[in-house]
Amino acid sequence: MELKSNEEKITRALLVSVDTGEYDAQASLDELFELVKSAGADPVLSVTQNLQKIEKGTFVGTGKLAEIAEICESQEIDLLVFDSELSPTQIKNIEAETDVRVIDRTTLILDIFAQRARSKEGKLQVELAQLKYMLPRLTGKGIAMSRLGGGIGTRGPGETKLETDRRHIRRRIESLKEELSDLEKHRQMLRSRRKKDGVITCAIVGYTNAGKSTLMNCLTDAGVLAQDKLFATLDPTSRALKLPSGVTVMMIDTVGLVRRLPHHLVEAFRSTLEEAAKSDIILNVCDASSDEARTHMQVTTDLLESLGCGDTPIITVLNKCDLLDETMLAQDFKACVRISAKNGTGIDELLNAIENNLPVRMKRVKILLPFAQAGLANEIRNKGTLIYEEYVAEGLSVEAVVDEALYAKIAKYECE
Repeated sequence: MELKSNEEKITRALLVSVDTGEYDAQASLDELFELVKSAGADPVLSVTQNLQKIEKGTFVGTGKLAEIAEICESQEIDLLVFDSELSPTQIKNIEAETDVRVIDRTTLILDIFAQRARSKEGKLQVELAQLKYMLPRLTGKGIAMSRLGGGIGTRGPGETKLETDRRHIRRRIESLKEELSDLEKHRQMLRSRRKKDGVITCAIVGYTNAGKSTLMNCLTDAGVLAQDKLFATLDPTSRALKLPSGVTVMMIDTVGLVRRLPHHLVEAFRSTLEEAAKSDIILNVCDASSDEARTHMQVTTDLLESLGCGDTPIITVLNKCDLLDETMLAQDFKACVRISAKNGTGIDELLNAIENNLPVRMKRVKILLPFAQAGLANEIRNKGTLIYEEYVAEGLSVEAVVDEALYAKIAKYECE
């Protein structure tokens, strides 16, 4: 999809919100600004109307719609973005009145995900979400379904899929589900193998643009794309992290969250999100410099609860603390690890917090094993973290990190 016209002009977008008191409309609109910029367009202006309930045919009132049409003409608006889901009838009526293409919040987010997906699974998940969203909207779309052209909201499955009938789309949805099911079985096998091998996993979750990828790079040199935009990272990344004690944990970077995340995306990405849910430790990363920090933390907490993470240790990590003064931090947040992933501040405290929440207590030991205890040496290699080993005259000198059960077997060989 091209975001520029023939004159190489960036798409100019007008944002529209209706405040019915159901949620914080201004905060949601502010987030919509960032979403539009992340999609590659220019959010020129916004319009908000206070209503007791949404207008069934046009979403906004007729007077406000006429005002929007005037703004579109005077400001040369190319795209109208509504901060809610619209029905096909509403889109048709608004476009007829304004003569400007219309998309809603869900279409925008789906489009951004389509831009960001790189892995096979990510692309399949996005297409599944798009088709599920499209299916009930086929009726009445008529010519709009066949329309070609660039612009935000048109990227995705492609022209031929957009022109298929319901039966074809349902067939494609089932095919995507089967492919994703096979990938999920493979993911479950990897999880089982990690658990069998004693690999400890630590997932990084949080609101989009909270600095998760920057933290991942800081901890593991993963080379994950880290940009100041929403949903810069979509596909999960796994890298090994060696803690100061010598224990190695598998760090997993996950897709960012937003308020009112379309349920089609939550469903499509459930298997990916469950990768975090089934981790041994979860880092809930939050942008401490954001005015919406507490809300962002709650969005993540609510999703983790819905995925059944109640018994998993969750470490709340306040990132970007270099942008705040200590007085503000002391007043606003407690019982959190405060870091700056960008400059490395607080990383030692974070590593200690991870170690304190490991599923099993680990101990670093130096032992001298007699040659007759070769079996114990193999057990240390298989079940512990081997740091150093050397054959000496008296036997095998070993330094390793082991759990309590293994330590009980080798304690008598510990060196002073």
